[in-house]
Amino acid sequence: MTYSLSVKLATEFVGTAILMVFGNGSVANVELKNTKGHHAGWLNIAMGYGFGVMFPVLMFGAVSGAHINPAMTLAQAVNGLFPWNEVLPYIIAQLLGAVVGQLIVYVTYYPHYRDTEDAEAILGTFCTTDAENDRVNYFLNEFFGTFMLVIGALCCLSMPWGQKDPAAASIVVGFIVWGLVTSMGGPTGPGLNPARDLMPRLLHQLLPIPHKGGSRWGEAWIPVVAPILGAILGAFLFKVLFA
Repeated sequence: MTYSLSVKLATEFVGTAILMVFGNGSVANVELKNTKGHHAGWLNIAMGYGFGVMFPVLMFGAVSGAHINPAMTLAQAVNGLFPWNEVLPYIIAQLLGAVVGQLIVYVTYYPHYRDTEDAEAILGTFCTTDAENDRVNYFLNEFFGTFMLVIGALCCLSMPWGQKDPAAASIVVGFIVWGLVTSMGGPTGPGLNPARDLMPRLLHQLLPIPHKGGSRWGEAWIPVVAPILGAILGAFLFKVLFA
């Protein structure tokens, strides 16, 4: 079945919002004060992001491809795997979806944002930072993490077994994200997605949250540029080897 561009954009919007609710919602549950999941640990966060990718891919993969990530959209277009005329609409839908998803997290955790005095914990529910304040490390982590995500997702969804059973492939993509957060997430979070970092960081700047501290705009380019470059390399390698 062929879907109109407007339907595809709607699914990219909703899918990215779901990613934010599950992903950054899990961070809020762990990091913010007085939640039921306070200090539940890193595995709780990894699971949230894994499910946050798995469910949109299951729901919308057959409609829009469920990119839910500007890096994925750009990487496929650069490598001739996606039409350029749909790139900007897709990215706009993803960015807006990230805003709405993050606002849902903020609203549902509002009392806990009010109670939390740790600025780093608050910022972590919105965007990524580097644990060592090392921008080279930040860049490399986001680059290689997104490279692994993109080549893994494209292989799962495009190989004969994945095309025959897209639901199984979608579940495996979720496990790739889950695994990446547990294995490579320690240094930065990770982001692996410009929309997942940029728009929530903007909301962190704008929302009236007590004790929130700064939004660290000096490093905000890294989780935008590094995932895009890593994704382009991942899609290129996929195309050379398998497409």
